[in-house]
Amino acid sequence: MNSKVVSFISCWLAVLLSPPPSAHADEFRTPSISAMRVEWRAVLDQLRQEISTRPAIASNFAFAGQRRVPATDPRATPALVQLNALTSPLFPGIARSPIPVLLPFDPASYLDARKSGAPDSLSVARYQADFRPADVFHAGASGYDVVFSLDPGAGDGMPPRTFAKPVEVQISGSILVYDLADRLGGKGEPVKTLAAQFPDIRRFIREGYVRYAFTRFGIPYVVSIQCLDSAPRPKRLACREAYPVAERFLKALHIAGGQPSRSRSDVASDIAERPAAASADFTYRPSGDIVAGSGGHRQQGGHADFTVYSQIRFPLEKAPAFAHSQSFARRKAGATVDVYPWQDNFCEARSFEVGQCTSGFGHQGQDIRPGACPADSKDGCDPKQQGVVAVRDSIVIRSPQQQAATLQVNTRTEHIRFRYMHMNPSAMDADGLLNGRRVSEGEKIGVVSNYLDHPNGTSRHLHFDVQVFTRDGWLWVNPYTTLVSAYERLIRGRGHEIGPEPGPASAVAHALPDDVVHRIDTQEGGGN
Repeated sequence: MNSKVVSFISCWLAVLLSPPPSAHADEFRTPSISAMRVEWRAVLDQLRQEISTRPAIASNFAFAGQRRVPATDPRATPALVQLNALTSPLFPGIARSPIPVLLPFDPASYLDARKSGAPDSLSVARYQADFRPADVFHAGASGYDVVFSLDPGAGDGMPPRTFAKPVEVQISGSILVYDLADRLGGKGEPVKTLAAQFPDIRRFIREGYVRYAFTRFGIPYVVSIQCLDSAPRPKRLACREAYPVAERFLKALHIAGGQPSRSRSDVASDIAERPAAASADFTYRPSGDIVAGSGGHRQQGGHADFTVYSQIRFPLEKAPAFAHSQSFARRKAGATVDVYPWQDNFCEARSFEVGQCTSGFGHQGQDIRPGACPADSKDGCDPKQQGVVAVRDSIVIRSPQQQAATLQVNTRTEHIRFRYMHMNPSAMDADGLLNGRRVSEGEKIGVVSNYLDHPNGTSRHLHFDVQVFTRDGWLWVNPYTTLVSAYERLIRGRGHEIGPEPGPASAVAHALPDDVVHRIDTQEGGGN
């Protein structure tokens, strides 16, 4: 090809691919989200088929709706209104879901038993494949999430298992799907025993969970169980022991509720709002700029992500606060973790699976420390009582004694989770920070502590991370930019990006800290 032509094409591509003049390196963006459309006619056909298995209760459901009303008007789908009325005492708020709520609960059998005089005291597990009553049920304007449990020995025909505790099973369905650059997305193996019921179902192990992803009525659903891909143990669920539980759950799914809502539009990524006024002192290194050499034996770098996934309240009650690695920052000569600039530590060396990290493993979130109490403090500042607050109006997902507390947001425009770690589990139990509790943005939910498997198990800091819903289920994303944005709103000033940090000389080998190398626990709590 003529050299002048090559030169022209190269220049043209450079202009085309370069950012516009108004774009800056430190601009933050909102997430890109796709909106699904529900095939409600297919939903009603399936519901009619499920109800017809119990002729005695078929007359309780009217499938002929009024024709001259909008599709979102309850009068257009009376059968769904009747179904929601039946199931809402067991699953409060089920009608808020804009998608069909699939649960391992058989409404037809339940109603038939009640009409036949079955006592109210009869366990609901009888109608939901022996799974216990839901530990958490949360339906909102973007979909629903539920956690069920199956006790050891429960379930006719289930194979024996070594794991001695109840197995928790989650199912999520969402009308909103976050568009991530996800090189691992969409993979998995078919499940022959479920193919007739769910033609596109795929099974895969990802980020500590075995997952079953499928599409039904135009909506993505994911069933997941936290497990370890290893030999069975009494205190750790092996994924091979989770498979039969998940498949029992999936085979028992029925339409349990939901109601049509106004259609949604895709949400394109846009420039995120930030304070116009500059902060006098807040500085931060760019997203993805982790401590040099902290990425592990392959010298993995960080994951640059300039997305503000949600407009949150900063999770610590007061400023100043400092975001730094708790495992690596102190190993830098003269380093301190109680000064600006902030530094990202998403994807630094850990044994946790994180799909957004180059190696597929890394730290799942960001470490944050509160500032020290001033020497002349007049507000009674106590370094052991520095508050942690809810970042959004949300519901709590947390069982007693769990080390992590997760807050979930489910609105017309968001389906997102925020996880807090290293607060003391006994204190959280005493404060009622447990499944289903509703918290308000800015509400104090605990104090910064140092709990990791036991008191004083780590430095005093908060680990904070973010998950968004995708076609592969809930996935970790880098929370660093979201936290920078939240902190700017807290201090009412725009930070100044500096860096990146210079890397080490190539001839210097990096040794990982012992507390990172030796920690291989892929379950909740380890190494964060």
